[in-house]
Amino acid sequence: MRENRGNIVIVEDDAGLNRAVVRLLQAAGFQSFSFDCAEGLLASNVATFADCFVLDVHLPGISGIELHHKLNNTGSKRPVIFITAHDDPETRNSTSDAASCLTKPFTGRALIQAIDDALLETPSH
Repeated sequence: MRENRGNIVIVEDDAGLNRAVVRLLQAAGFQSFSFDCAEGLLASNVATFADCFVLDVHLPGISGIELHHKLNNTGSKRPVIFITAHDDPETRNSTSDAASCLTKPFTGRALIQAIDDALLETPSH
């Protein structure tokens, strides 16, 4: 059995992309927890044991950016990787404090590299 490389929480409302990211991360040795909305994550206790978050910027209801702020307000210092279909100056500015921001479509290799980099930069890893 493969060692767990970390607990990654994905919040992505596109069901196909959500499933694809979960499969990719599991194949790379990560434990994945996925949600289709920010409210689902906030209603769970999963955020407390996450090592890294992968958040879609544009979610129905609470946006990925708002979710990031809510997580920070609870004291979470875990890295966030934003994913977005909107590569524009406003989005780049709004996501500038994240570990990374990937524009859709992105490669699996780019996502794994962004997670690895974020986990290396986190003091507890």
